[in-house]
Amino acid sequence: MKSFFKKNLTTLAMSATLLSAPLFAPAVQAEEKTDFTIAWSIYVGWMPWDYADYAGVVDKWADKYGIDIDVVQVNDYVESINQFTAGQFDATVMTNMDALTIPAASGVDSTAVIVGDFSNGNDGIVLKGDKSLADIKGQNVNLVELSVSHYLMARGLESVGMSERDVKVVNTSDADIVAAFSTDDVSSVVTWNPLLSEITSQPDTSLVFDSSDIPGEIIDLLVVNTETLEDNPKLAKALTGAWYEIMSTMTSKDKGDEAKTYMAQASGTDLAGYNQQLAATKMFYNAAEAVEFTQSPQLTDTMQKVSEFSFDHGLLGEGAPDATFIGIETPTGVYGNSANIKLRFTPEYMQMAAEGKL
Repeated sequence: MKSFFKKNLTTLAMSATLLSAPLFAPAVQAEEKTDFTIAWSIYVGWMPWDYADYAGVVDKWADKYGIDIDVVQVNDYVESINQFTAGQFDATVMTNMDALTIPAASGVDSTAVIVGDFSNGNDGIVLKGDKSLADIKGQNVNLVELSVSHYLMARGLESVGMSERDVKVVNTSDADIVAAFSTDDVSSVVTWNPLLSEITSQPDTSLVFDSSDIPGEIIDLLVVNTETLEDNPKLAKALTGAWYEIMSTMTSKDKGDEAKTYMAQASGTDLAGYNQQLAATKMFYNAAEAVEFTQSPQLTDTMQKVSEFSFDHGLLGEGAPDATFIGIETPTGVYGNSANIKLRFTPEYMQMAAEGKL
């Protein structure tokens, strides 16, 4: 499940992307076409795409709109976003933070057409001993630097009146973090599931803060190149129709366990393990609920927080003068530079699904 662990790893590949940003002027030519590719990576909230491909649901909806959609698994999550940024994929799954710091920061205008879920306990801060979050002061904290784990830590510190100046970040590979926590030298870690579950199952540990404390801030999306979307709305209609058909299947008494068992096995776990991950994920099984979330002012507030964190850590590019450099359009308004909108959230296609108009 190495690819799962790379879900939030943005450090090296993102740096390479930002350094070569001028090469990434919008690469997808604005034109109507019939053949499309969507990339996905292993993560609890993105496994439905694998099942939708396996079960023929994507093909069914693509046929309805007279197009062809190739569903491609990319084992390296960050590489899938880099390839999307370079125009090699028309649509790709990614988090809200990565959508800002990779394609948007590289000058590629992208639109989130499906807001699938948000982490609701899948990411957390763990300390050794019977501790509270305030006890983290002065400690070394092992995490994947510049990932959403880093963002989660920053938000956690803020909640108890501290900042990153009060701790020392130790950049640690996701592959090493469980073993590191087992050593005497490491007392604090920030990570995501299933690593988080492995660590908290060890004796004498305290989960002192997790993503359920900042609900709705670590969001998983399906993002489409905006030029491609404007000229080929059939792509978004087909993908959205397929997605909500699978959401319906997952909540079905007759077929839900069968579908989730497939997803579990494809992601390297079993049904019980996959259900445990789902329990820490706020899935928007209902399109209307996703629309409501996308139209909430909270989304704009969240993206402001993400932008400020990203700017403070140099993730908006060397030329960014402040956190408002990149414009982010949501249904409630624009955060940042309205003349430089590079990331958009639209409820349009989810609303069509909710109204049965796809």
